[in-house]
Amino acid sequence: MQRRRTVRVPASSANLGPGFDTFAAALAIHMELEVEETGRFGVETDLRIATDRRNLCVRGFERLHPPDDFTFRITSDIPLSGGLGTSAAAYLAGLMAADSIFELDADLLAHGTELEGHPDNLAASLLGGFVICADGRAARFDPPAGLEAVLVIPQQAVRTSQARAALPAEVPMQEAVFNVAHGALLTLGLSTGDWDLVSRGLQDRLHQPRRASLFPRSSALLDRARELGALGATVSGAGPTVLVWSHFEQTGALVEALRTEAEGWADVRRVPFEAAGARVRAL
Repeated sequence: MQRRRTVRVPASSANLGPGFDTFAAALAIHMELEVEETGRFGVETDLRIATDRRNLCVRGFERLHPPDDFTFRITSDIPLSGGLGTSAAAYLAGLMAADSIFELDADLLAHGTELEGHPDNLAASLLGGFVICADGRAARFDPPAGLEAVLVIPQQAVRTSQARAALPAEVPMQEAVFNVAHGALLTLGLSTGDWDLVSRGLQDRLHQPRRASLFPRSSALLDRARELGALGATVSGAGPTVLVWSHFEQTGALVEALRTEAEGWADVRRVPFEAAGARVRAL
């Protein structure tokens, strides 16, 4: 009997301002992986990604079982670069396919974190909603009603290695204290639906200011987001995509304002926060 699985994984935005490598949210843009036992190895996709064993879906699968007899078919609406968790989604898709086919009951978060290097994107894609990662575990809660996301996705990418290299080995105490306080405000605002606390809590002094020179237009948009009608804005992961936070009553006008701001250098997409995590289906 040929074994076959389809996995659907949402995109994610990590850091969410002050929560460096610990906060993330799932977004309603998806990657789909179909894995079929065909008796041969192969990767079929129209995406500009590796089609050999370097492929991240394959590497995720191979973490749990050899991929030699399986064909991997990949489609995705997640931008391949920009800070929307595409690598985490790919690793997770492969892990979930292998885990389901061979009924392993594996610790997907632990395996994915080792592959990805940090848990935030992967946890959000796995569980959906908002996540806070600590001690090798992820706490999850639903997006508050009325909160919406708008993505500003620059056409020019920035390498994650560049963004990581811009950060210091140590953070001054004042900046650490600032981010801890604002991370707490953001968590409290999201859990209670207090938009003022959410807006205040989106501020960051750790990674966004140090990466500003890598994506000056994205950085300038952070400063103008409230002026344009948003609750605030954050750099998505390592950037340069900007996640603009909005209450649904303001989102329509905000999207139009952002399209004017982004003309010629970025695409604007209205994308809901995704409450559902990754799903696997037997075919």
